Amino acid sequence: MRIPLFSWLFFVPICSIFLTFSIHVVSGHCLDDQKSFLKFNTTLSTKLVHWNVARDCCSWEGVTCSNESFSKGHVIGLNLNNESIYVGLDYSSSLFSLQHLQDLSLANNNFNNSQIPPGFGNLMNLSYLNLSNAGFLGQIPVEISNLKRLVTLDLSTSPFLSVSMLKIENPDLAMLVRNFSELKELYLDGVNISASGNEWCRALSSSLPNLSVLSMSDCYLSGPLDSSLLKLQSLSIIRLNNNPLNAPISEFFANFTNLTSLGLRFCGLNGTFPEKIFLVPTLQTLDLSYNDLLQGSLPEFLPNGSLRSLLLSGTIFSGALPDSIGNLKRLSKIDLSTCNFNGSIPNSMANLTQLIYLDMSYNKFNGQIPSFSMAKNLTEINLSFNDLGGGINSTRWEELINLVNLDLGYNSIEGSIPMSLFSHPSIQKLQLSNNKFSGGLQEFNVSSYPLDHLDLSSNNLEGPLPASVFKLQGLNFLSFSFNNFSGSFQLDGIQKLRNLSEIDLSYNKLSINYNGTASPLLFPYFTTFKLASCNLGKFPDFLRNQSTLNNLDLSQNQIHGEIPNWIWQLNSLMYLNLSHNHFLTLQQEPSQNLPSQLSVLDLHSNKLQGQLPHLPPLVTYLDFSKNNFSSVIPTSIGISLNSTIFLSLSSNKFHGDIPQSLCNGAYLRFPKKSSPTWTAMMANEGEVKSKLNHLQFRFLHFGQFYYQDMITVTTKGLELELVSILSIFTSIDVSCNQLDGPIPEEIAALKSLYSLNISHNAFSGQIPLSLGNLTQLESLDLSSNNLTGEIPMQLADLTFLAVLNLSFNKLVGRIPQGKQFATFSENSFEGNRGLCGDSLNKKCAAATGPRSPLPKFEETHLNPGIVIDWNVVSAELGFVFGLGIVIGPLMFWKRWRIWYYKHVDDILFSIFPQLYLGKEYHQSRAQ
Repeated sequence: MRIPLFSWLFFVPICSIFLTFSIHVVSGHCLDDQKSFLKFNTTLSTKLVHWNVARDCCSWEGVTCSNESFSKGHVIGLNLNNESIYVGLDYSSSLFSLQHLQDLSLANNNFNNSQIPPGFGNLMNLSYLNLSNAGFLGQIPVEISNLKRLVTLDLSTSPFLSVSMLKIENPDLAMLVRNFSELKELYLDGVNISASGNEWCRALSSSLPNLSVLSMSDCYLSGPLDSSLLKLQSLSIIRLNNNPLNAPISEFFANFTNLTSLGLRFCGLNGTFPEKIFLVPTLQTLDLSYNDLLQGSLPEFLPNGSLRSLLLSGTIFSGALPDSIGNLKRLSKIDLSTCNFNGSIPNSMANLTQLIYLDMSYNKFNGQIPSFSMAKNLTEINLSFNDLGGGINSTRWEELINLVNLDLGYNSIEGSIPMSLFSHPSIQKLQLSNNKFSGGLQEFNVSSYPLDHLDLSSNNLEGPLPASVFKLQGLNFLSFSFNNFSGSFQLDGIQKLRNLSEIDLSYNKLSINYNGTASPLLFPYFTTFKLASCNLGKFPDFLRNQSTLNNLDLSQNQIHGEIPNWIWQLNSLMYLNLSHNHFLTLQQEPSQNLPSQLSVLDLHSNKLQGQLPHLPPLVTYLDFSKNNFSSVIPTSIGISLNSTIFLSLSSNKFHGDIPQSLCNGAYLRFPKKSSPTWTAMMANEGEVKSKLNHLQFRFLHFGQFYYQDMITVTTKGLELELVSILSIFTSIDVSCNQLDGPIPEEIAALKSLYSLNISHNAFSGQIPLSLGNLTQLESLDLSSNNLTGEIPMQLADLTFLAVLNLSFNKLVGRIPQGKQFATFSENSFEGNRGLCGDSLNKKCAAATGPRSPLPKFEETHLNPGIVIDWNVVSAELGFVFGLGIVIGPLMFWKRWRIWYYKHVDDILFSIFPQLYLGKEYHQSRAQ
């Protein structure tokens, strides 16, 4: 059989492309010597598997042949996108012999982190080359610059798909693009160029006169942007996102007359953004997001503007939105979140009929929400974290048939909630928490189940819970907490919500009943289950099968008896709050450990007795206060406090010493040459001050649900309920026990300690002088112990100390005066018969006085009753010595006395001539 010449000429080159692709052979009507060119991956490929050697290769998918008479049959296009090709191209690949090839795409393959072969430079007729996300790395070869006919070059790499990067270093960018005079589109995203603004701007402007698309995000480009870019007047798309430009943006961008898209997201821009750029007539997309030092305001927009996407999130743009924003009739996406805008939302925005996405959260908008009924294409509205008021009944929500997410949380919106929102055909997320909505919720028709997230927490809603809510079978998240809902509710009613994973009905006026008759397997699997303050009288035993549960709050209920043993077998449990109940015992075996992931454990205000449970290794918050624990504090307790921020053992019946290990605290570290020390709060002074400048509440994050922690702390003489754990708040409270022994010296190392309360125990010995090192201490309560000795003067230097209680001890001596001690009343020191001083209106004997702070080398050698002020002593000695130098010679050295009198007289006579005349007059009279 003879192969026609025509087929031979055009079939061999295309087959040779895959000479290096190591994939198994596909049989066909080819000669044996041609089969070696056909090695295809038939398992992952979508195009190659359909190539048939019995057919003309020009009919193969991905292959384009020329129809021109002079080159008819030559392969001019090859598109192998997403073909899962994984073997590297070598220098001799037959691909590089296709001299007529014009379009080549090998994008989205994986060439196994190999370098781009220089053989691509042989394809001199290429006008389109796309090697994006193809698994190449290293230096881009200079041979690419030989492709003088290139119109589009795409070497981009997504930073999310590859750790390794292509780079343009040597040769540099100017060398690479020097011959690309016909290039119109350049995509180098993710290529490490690392050039300054004047370098890369001038390299492009001098070689690419026809460039219309410039995409160089994530290229490590620095600023400022050079005005030489203005030479590229054909530019329509400029994307420079995620580059450290760190400079103001120049007004010259307003002079690009063809500009349609400008992307400068995450560029470290600063200064004021020029308003003229907003008004470029052709501009359709402007993205300045996440430049947190960039300020500016919106201009008055002209009618019929072209802008479609306006993205300013994470900047410090401010001021009111102009009414003229309604002129931007083509706007489809607005993201002004996390800025400083204020004023009312213009009613003209109701005219934005093309709007699809609207996010104006985290601003200072006030007034009423305009109607968006005309924006039929809206899919998301987020106006949360503002100060918006009024009602939301002006919008006909049922007409927004594409609306998926509605978030109006954290505002001051009043009135009733439109029931049409609950039966909306497309809404999946309804977030209306932390507003002032009032009234009841009516029953509604449940025709479909798109709603999966419903949050109405922290409002003024009342009445019974509508049964319709528990028919929304698509619900995944449900929170009605912190309202005034009333009536009884059968917990078995949630069994139909098979997709429910997070539920919070806490802090209402509900009475939740649980009879325990239903099978535990009928309940959905929860990650968060919160029924605090729900008058629950029985521990829901169906929770024993909740292997995914990580957040459980049954606090402030009426549950009696034992804390069940199975609760400690929920290995995913991270937060457990059973406080304010009537539990009597912990049903826990002595050797049983708590769940290893447990971070927050709150058992306070119960009637628990016996020993403390074994502590989990990662716990950050522990509250066992106000119970009847009566044992000694375990000597090994500190081993489990590596991450502890808050610990309270107060108001129990503990006795014995405070264990040395308790001073291990959080973030435990073992010094090489000493025993474990208390480094939980040993932040250096600079770290503490820097944190004090940025007080923030800490939210414990569990999955997609934020738990806002509430704790009760006895500090500054008051019981305070703190909402959330402060990231720097560090407190020790072991008050109201029977602990004895000296106060541990290790406490002095806790530089960030905020509150220390060891009152109502039996501590003895002296107050450690080293407590003066707790420079951040605001509250110190050592009252009702057996402490002896004097009050250290060092405590007067604690400038943040606002509350001090040393009452009812056995302290003696003078109360330190001045500084912080001048602010403390008599109540701070009463019950100490040996104390005296102004604070008690009790004079001290002449020989009685407090110890002054001494240098360390003297504190251990001098009698503590002796008072020496070395500053005064030094001044007195200096004065006596200086006076002796002058007076001594005058008294005992005659020549010095005569010289002294003569020169003093001469000085006085020069200053006061009348003295000299008087002297002459008296001398003449004497003669």
